[in-house]
Amino acid sequence: MNAPVKLSPEQRDRHVFGHQIDKKRYGWLLSPALPAIGIGILAGYHFGPKLTKKVFALGGPLLLHIIIPTVDALVGADDNNPTDDDIKVLVNDPYYDRIVKLFIPLQMAANVFAGYVVTRKEVSFLDQILLGISMGAINGVGVNTAHELSHRPNKTDHYWSHATLMPLAYNHFRIEHPYGHHKRAATPEDPASSKMGESFYEFWPRTVFGGLKSAIEIEEKRLKRKGLSFFSKENELFHGWAMSAGFHAGMVSLFGKKVTPYLLTQAFYGVSLFEVINYIEHYGLKREQKADGSYARTMPEHSWNNNNIVTNLFLYQLQRHSDHHAYPTRPFQALRHFDEAPELPSGYATMLIPALIPRLWFKMMDKRVFEHYDGDLSKANISAKRRGRIFKKFGLTDA
Repeated sequence: MNAPVKLSPEQRDRHVFGHQIDKKRYGWLLSPALPAIGIGILAGYHFGPKLTKKVFALGGPLLLHIIIPTVDALVGADDNNPTDDDIKVLVNDPYYDRIVKLFIPLQMAANVFAGYVVTRKEVSFLDQILLGISMGAINGVGVNTAHELSHRPNKTDHYWSHATLMPLAYNHFRIEHPYGHHKRAATPEDPASSKMGESFYEFWPRTVFGGLKSAIEIEEKRLKRKGLSFFSKENELFHGWAMSAGFHAGMVSLFGKKVTPYLLTQAFYGVSLFEVINYIEHYGLKREQKADGSYARTMPEHSWNNNNIVTNLFLYQLQRHSDHHAYPTRPFQALRHFDEAPELPSGYATMLIPALIPRLWFKMMDKRVFEHYDGDLSKANISAKRRGRIFKKFGLTDA
């Protein structure tokens, strides 16, 4: 949790009436409610009639790809932007820290219940896979909890972040994201920043394996500065991987080898869901490169944003991505919207399906990249092998 900031008497009064500052104060409970919804989906499948089992088995994707985007469109954008005084109050309110951490025990309970449900003898292999997809959706969204905690200065919060990542076995994210991605975001060198003309299916291996490689290099350098070997017991990657191995071994021990298809499916789907969001966040955007080869500071124009309120409630305002990159340690409740930041056509939840259909995605987004740079695509982060084709599509000549 962030170190407390001394509040003036006026700010303390505002703190008492915190709900007047944050109109979404109780809406944030939607995020920790997600694994509880997962438990409800599993219960509906397990106890419900045979006729509805497939519907409940697909509950996660239905929620993520249909229900949330529909409600998002109906509710619309968020007009609440905290002032500087509001931010000081919001940062010091422990309520938000409790909300973030409430997700974790509910997530673990949902996964254990899922292990029980999918290993019943009457559950078909197909239903195991479908339920794995549903829980993968929840564990994938859970990376946002890990993300929030990964930026905290408190070491204990880092291990809570690892706990959230255990089902996906994606613990290297805790290290690569704050120390790798935030340093290189919106540059060609960043494995987590997608390039214009690069499909999600090309981006997936580049970001998954590139992120792992980056995390290993970051931790190796950190330990070397302390005079320690990579194989030191202080290696945080080993701690995270051990936690993940313990989770998966515990699931197999509890429910037997039959739980394996579920574990593999939810991990693959959850990682892919998270990386689709990564794909969306910086597509085609690039920071200016200075004469010495370094890049300009990350600014609002280097992240795709959206201010739709419902998706932001589920994702801890991840769609206010520009402010997050400008102030990485600022907690989610204090993030602001910038009118000058490039805007997505709709919320992240709505953009997930287009991102998986390259032709549709390029049709929607390439024009936006072109317009963002006022037709000067030399400023964009473009896939090298598609550069000529993209310039030709817009009637430009590559210098």
